[in-house]
Amino acid sequence: MSISRKWSAKQQRSLEILIRLKRLYPEATCTLNYETPVQLLVATILSAQCTDERVNQVTPGLFRQFPDAVAIASADIEVLETLVRSTGFYRNKAKNIQGACRMIVKEYGGQVPKQMDKLLKLPGVARKTANVVLAHAYGINQGVTVDTHVKRLSQRLGLTKHKDPIRIERDLMGLLPQQDWENWSIRLIYHGRAICKARKPDCDACVLADLCASADLAEKTTTTTQSWKTNATVPASD
Repeated sequence: MSISRKWSAKQQRSLEILIRLKRLYPEATCTLNYETPVQLLVATILSAQCTDERVNQVTPGLFRQFPDAVAIASADIEVLETLVRSTGFYRNKAKNIQGACRMIVKEYGGQVPKQMDKLLKLPGVARKTANVVLAHAYGINQGVTVDTHVKRLSQRLGLTKHKDPIRIERDLMGLLPQQDWENWSIRLIYHGRAICKARKPDCDACVLADLCASADLAEKTTTTTQSWKTNATVPASD
């Protein structure tokens, strides 16, 4: 069946972007270190407004003392706060990871649930965290993970006009096959870190430049500026 007959121009452009990202980052995967779904859940909660690199420095010590939901649920909250302090907002994060683990122990037998609606009931868990856990712990593509990189790049690529992550996710889910929802997110995150940075995107080095609305706009702006400088009249000296 021909894709061109079933997919819109924006959907086809999204697929081409994904194909190029897969070629560029063939081994891309979740950069958080974990061994179990509970550990991935905890690490993802800690990653809010914090780098994965910092989280990976914190979690080895955390998981040595508290390796599972039962241990975290019964931990001294002040000890948890001390262990996660460097990730920022540590009091709230410690409270959330303990609250989530207590609910997991009480309601789900110590196992992280595989259903989106159940995950969203856990303290500190919104769709971003739930999507990461479902995709990387269970291989379930329930949605598109929208972090700061995915939000920024999807907007720059002209694939969404929304600022709200929920609406951005809805737009992206309509543009991509479900089996590639997390492939899209994880590779956009890699590309956002390497090339399409927040302050200064390197459009000249970007393999997506010809498909990117922002790169096209930047090129036109540069061309117009250069043309203006070339054609500007130099005032005669006195």
